[in-house]
Amino acid sequence: MPVGIGEQVAMFLTQEQESIRELARDFVERELKPVSKPLETGDLDILKSLWGKMAETGLTGLPFPEEFGGAAVDSLSYFLVLEEIARVSAALATSLSVHVSLSGLPILYYGTDAQKQQYLPDLVAGRKIGAFALTEPNAGSDAGAGLTTAAKQGGHYVLNGSKLFISNALIGSVFVTTARTSPDVAGPKGLSAFLIDRDTPGMTITKGDEKMGLLGGDWGELHFDNCKIAESQRLSDEGQGFKLFMRSLNIGRISIGAISLGLAQACLDASVQYAKQREQFGKPIADFQAIQFKLADMALKIEAARNLVYNAARLKEAGKDFALEASMAKLFASEISNECAREAVQIFGGYGYTKDFPVERYFRDARVMTLFEGTSQIQRTIIARSILA
Repeated sequence: MPVGIGEQVAMFLTQEQESIRELARDFVERELKPVSKPLETGDLDILKSLWGKMAETGLTGLPFPEEFGGAAVDSLSYFLVLEEIARVSAALATSLSVHVSLSGLPILYYGTDAQKQQYLPDLVAGRKIGAFALTEPNAGSDAGAGLTTAAKQGGHYVLNGSKLFISNALIGSVFVTTARTSPDVAGPKGLSAFLIDRDTPGMTITKGDEKMGLLGGDWGELHFDNCKIAESQRLSDEGQGFKLFMRSLNIGRISIGAISLGLAQACLDASVQYAKQREQFGKPIADFQAIQFKLADMALKIEAARNLVYNAARLKEAGKDFALEASMAKLFASEISNECAREAVQIFGGYGYTKDFPVERYFRDARVMTLFEGTSQIQRTIIARSILA
């Protein structure tokens, strides 16, 4: 049993949750670990193959209703899967998170019956992969400042503009995106949400800039040049796009918290194993108090992060307001994953700086967790506003 996943945690998991976690762990051991290194080369064929195997295992549609082919599992079960996958590949876990949390679930929660029937069976089964397009060159943390437009012409909308930093752009089939339907209305109130298929004329997809981490996943840019879509492709009412995405991001924040948690746990597991094997001054470095204190602090903070993430998941499942707890979980877990990755590299010493050991990758992968789904500064702003209100 990995460090930190002991009897205390298992006691509070239902039999179904434990079974789902074991299902994910089996997939990781059987399918993901053997290709984790070649996946880092950015080979999309390997990524697509893993997606096929996730689909076969049933991991692509866990939280969706059975009527669409899903398993109808609870929220925590889904986040446990992300945590397990992230211990070996935060890139694949992120890809799955975007597909479920930011693409499929918005359709489930806000789509019309026709939209659900059109998209969810394929997304749930993994026959199609979902993506989420919000960020623009001028609109990052200020997501409501997007300039991509959707001009209504009869029963259609014509989109012009671009999106960047889009996870799953190169392998995605369905894009949930925002565009400004009210050009005279500045800020979030002028944005609406749309569903766009990959082969829609007027939309082109290009590979994104070279990135620091998550090399096993893809990202890219979307470019709209008089991209014409039917009015029926609008998701929810006009002007509701920003609210829709902000609600979706609350789920996404728990997802990133779970992925960060898996990364942090991987750092601790690797560090414990290495500290027991590595000898200096005639004994394992695990015998030195300086190393012990690092391991103790990592374990302590991981457990604190785990409780925040699991608590946010349970609040969501109970139908309670979980926005504050989602921000807390995402903020703390993402920063702890960075701290644990930094300490893991330090424990490994010079070897931690080489690509022969996984902690170098954990260090790079963890860095983006404080940027995804709202930066740490944005999370602190949300938390502060909530408690001051």
